[in-house]
Amino acid sequence: MKIELVTNLKRQATKILSELHASKEPVLITEHGRPSAYLLDVEDYEMMQSRIGILEGIARGETAYQEGRIYSQSKAKNKMQKWLK
Repeated sequence: MKIELVTNLKRQATKILSELHASKEPVLITEHGRPSAYLLDVEDYEMMQSRIGILEGIARGETAYQEGRIYSQSKAKNKMQKWLK
């Protein structure tokens, strides 16, 4: 992962963004020697958001299973009949 000072980002934003798009490697921005933010390519960010959504759905399913909020396939099909027509 590339690391850049916030002052470098201010001075060389176009160059840093160009390198980011070419390498697809996130850039860690630091202020006063401490991590402050990450720069990510838009496609990578959108892919991460999609993956997070999938993982959240899986987590909700696991929680429902643990709480006993589950249906057999036939019961689920009957409950969803209005949407399956």
